[in-house]
Amino acid sequence: MIIEDTNSFHVVDEGFTMKEAIIEAKKCLNCKTPLCRKGCPIGNNIPDFIHALSMGNMGDAMSIINEKSNLPAICGRVCPHEKQCQGHCVLNKKGEPIQIGKLEQFIADFDTNMNLIRRKLPQKDRGKIAVIGSGPAGLTVAGDLARQGFNVTIFEGQSEPGGVLMYGIPEYRLPKKVVRAEISKIEALGVYFECNTLVGENGVNVDSLFRLGYDAIFMGTGTAVPQNMDSTPGAKLHGVSQSTYFLHNVSSFNEGAIGRNMVPLKNGEKVGVIGCGNVAMDAARTAIRLGANVTVLYRRTQEEMPAINSEYNDALKEGVKFEWETSVEEFIQGKNGRLAECRLKTPQGERIEKFDRIYLAIGSRPANRIVSTTAGIEVDEKGYVKVVDRPCGMTTRRGVFAGGDVVHRPQTVVLAMKAAKNVAQGIAQYVDAMKLLQVAKKVEEDHNADK
Repeated sequence: MIIEDTNSFHVVDEGFTMKEAIIEAKKCLNCKTPLCRKGCPIGNNIPDFIHALSMGNMGDAMSIINEKSNLPAICGRVCPHEKQCQGHCVLNKKGEPIQIGKLEQFIADFDTNMNLIRRKLPQKDRGKIAVIGSGPAGLTVAGDLARQGFNVTIFEGQSEPGGVLMYGIPEYRLPKKVVRAEISKIEALGVYFECNTLVGENGVNVDSLFRLGYDAIFMGTGTAVPQNMDSTPGAKLHGVSQSTYFLHNVSSFNEGAIGRNMVPLKNGEKVGVIGCGNVAMDAARTAIRLGANVTVLYRRTQEEMPAINSEYNDALKEGVKFEWETSVEEFIQGKNGRLAECRLKTPQGERIEKFDRIYLAIGSRPANRIVSTTAGIEVDEKGYVKVVDRPCGMTTRRGVFAGGDVVHRPQTVVLAMKAAKNVAQGIAQYVDAMKLLQVAKKVEEDHNADK
């Protein structure tokens, strides 16, 4: 069911009914060489879970998905399916690819609603792991290692886990109840959550975590510091702010945590969003829902925009306007000291245009809170953490691993998950090797003591 009301934060697409899901699943050709699976960054066994769904075997379908994904209800909603699994479906030739994302979403939601029985979990005696950050990378590492018998604790600076999933993606695209349900499943694997704990502050750092007995530490802190336009005149005027700050405040408002007056936008204002990635689309579509007149300003062409086409098309339908090959050369102050206008450079030449507010969505970079309080972790010139291939994801500090956006630059949820799954294997191998060395050392010490 699709909801057209853009003045609310209701989910735009509610997903399939049971009948619709099974009908869609029956379209699968079960190709000998499934291109859909090749298009999935984490290698989900798509034909098998679709086949199980087509027969009504929901438990089997969920088990198959769980072999590769810890966050299927989220991936089913926010992954760029048109560029990945669905975009590789052979039925694209007929213009009718299987709606793989919506099928994954349906199975995961069914599992949540029916509380299907889980597989038995191994004892948590293989090692003790600390995970810093509870975004897609952190949750993936925690889930994978918990399933393999590790005792995992996630440290999260916010009052509730989820990271960008909870605070950075609008409600109409990813309902908070879905994020909370997926996190509950991670918790059910035996993962502990320590919220309101910022690693790198108040005496909590990598060294203190090692002193608590953790065998390895994973940094999944993402890119929390947004890029700015400080070199552009007027960039610090009141009325020029970050899209991420705007989205976070709207999320908090929708949750009832803050009042509407705390959201930096008034009904009827003219808003410009600089950038054209998925964050820019989220900011633009959210501003539309709050009654703004919104224009996206992008310095390149439409063909070069990072946002996926479905997000762009939805933004167009909802009333967002776009100006291509357009950049802001100056933010101009009004009589009240706030932003009043922008000097734009366009293909037709320069012009002055009125804007009440500008939201920046031009990228982000990692914070240095952890690196600056820890010896031995190298970063590149932009602050991204350096890692090695073996053991996969380990930093230049032994036992400290990193993955996701803090290493690979901002990417999609599923690409952060892909990197994190590889690092989880590296962590497991490292801890096993270190424990084996400890056993060997004990054998040697006992032998020498008996002489």
